[in-house]
Amino acid sequence: MKMPFNTFKQRLKSGQPQIGLWLGLANPYCAELAANAGFDWLLIDGEHAPNDLRGMLGQLQAVAPYASQPVIRPVIGDTALIKQVLDIGVQTLLVPMVETAEQARQLVRAIHYPPYGVRGVGSALARASRWNSIPGYLDQADEQMCLLVQIENREGLENLDAIAGVEGVDGVFIGPADLSASMGYRGNPGHPEVQSAIEDAIVRIQKAGKAAGILSADETLARRYIELGAAFVAVGVDTTVLMRGLQSLAGKFKEAVAVNTGGVY
Repeated sequence: MKMPFNTFKQRLKSGQPQIGLWLGLANPYCAELAANAGFDWLLIDGEHAPNDLRGMLGQLQAVAPYASQPVIRPVIGDTALIKQVLDIGVQTLLVPMVETAEQARQLVRAIHYPPYGVRGVGSALARASRWNSIPGYLDQADEQMCLLVQIENREGLENLDAIAGVEGVDGVFIGPADLSASMGYRGNPGHPEVQSAIEDAIVRIQKAGKAAGILSADETLARRYIELGAAFVAVGVDTTVLMRGLQSLAGKFKEAVAVNTGGVY
């Protein structure tokens, strides 16, 4: 068996935008539906969605036959937790609430095996190595790892250049919901000051030679970010897509069913 190739990481280098979807339904069947829809990447959310390690594993297995590339967002950038998430087979991580370059350096170490990092060696137990069925897995794994760090508050913005300059960070993701709250515009990522900060951040990330990413269900904003050069853009959340579809359907037959069109996502 050959080492799985991280096409998401390779595409980041090409500069071609990759279109993604956030997965919050925490269900393998729903994840497979999303993979079948043709998105370039799918974010399995362990921060705000009710996903545990086994649930994330099931979703990785469900999307594996498809071209869509899975990305996992752990609840926190903890070294021990990252070890578990990597061992179930994900090759791309999006780590939330990164505020300093030192945090970013610690995350780089967490995703690499010694001597370059501190990832624990347990490949005989790991789906990532197909339980030691991939020849030379320990020597090849580091090259396929992709680290995306999430900037989502004022401190992170202030340290953005230093964070983006950390060797081993492949991309920087702007979190518009928390960022807008941090700037005093909670629930309003479209505010001009927030948008100005986001656009400036996208430019700075690219100047550092890294890929910029963001999530926006607002089509106009999403297209604007792509025009600015954002390389990985999530354009929706599965829970929101489902809820709006259900509300719209109910509203065709029942009076006073409001369709929620506001909010961040």
